[in-house]
Amino acid sequence: MSQAPANTTANAPAKLGVVLPFLIVTLIWGSTWLVIRDQISAVPASWSVTYRFSIAAIGMFALTLIMRQSLRLDALAMRWTFLLGGLQFGLNFNFVYAAEKYITSGLVAVIFALLIVPNALLGKWWLGRNFGRSFLVGSIIACIGVALLMVQEYRSAPVGGTEVVIGFALALAAVMCASVSNVVQGLPAMNRYPTTAILSWSMLWGALANTIWSWASFGPPVIETSSAYLGGLFYLGIVGSVFTFPLYFKLIRDIGPGKAAYTSVLIPVVAMLLSTLFEDYEWTMLAAGGAAFVVLGLAVAMRAR
Repeated sequence: MSQAPANTTANAPAKLGVVLPFLIVTLIWGSTWLVIRDQISAVPASWSVTYRFSIAAIGMFALTLIMRQSLRLDALAMRWTFLLGGLQFGLNFNFVYAAEKYITSGLVAVIFALLIVPNALLGKWWLGRNFGRSFLVGSIIACIGVALLMVQEYRSAPVGGTEVVIGFALALAAVMCASVSNVVQGLPAMNRYPTTAILSWSMLWGALANTIWSWASFGPPVIETSSAYLGGLFYLGIVGSVFTFPLYFKLIRDIGPGKAAYTSVLIPVVAMLLSTLFEDYEWTMLAAGGAAFVVLGLAVAMRAR
């Protein structure tokens, strides 16, 4: 009987080490959807992605050196960073930015909540990360909430059927690229190295790939000099990338890609709350019900061990 409190106390730091990064990532990434929308006006989306991850790569290399961590990787790990950079920081974000040209940022964020499904399945197949009944039940509840949010966003989107189909397809492509890269980060070959070192090289390769693609598609660099655009770039590059990706990838290593992907389930709710404060977003019964199901699903799923 006397050992229970001690075990609870011993587990408290470990739980805080998961809960705190989870909340930080969710809150910050919930805000980035509003900023991304302003990055696709006068500048081609792929150039905005290029600038973002050029800034992020410089910041991540600096962070790794400040933390006195080694940047050396073996040949196998370096090859994985090529894949990670191309998928996570290249294709994924290009698909996201492109999707926001066709559908609202809120709808893209809601579609991204489906990340829990491929993350859980790929985590089981590639990493042997099993998910229990609680996770399965919680995910079903959360997906009901996502469906309600999706219906609400679809109804409020001022676009036609063709635009929604294109935007939906682009967002789903982004989800799959993000999911594969999430699972790659959890591979044993990657776990031997500091997260910041893996991210530094991955962001560098992603920035280079984006530069080549942008130049081939749109010609020389195009940039907007407004304070809103430049401020948004640095927010996305430093706060939304350098600060958050190490936390998120550590979550993948600690609790697996399935549970870590629950950040994407809560992010639309955070985005809607921020939109309420800054854009006069009006809640409906569908939106409120969807948000409630998402939070309930999270509570149930996170009980799984």
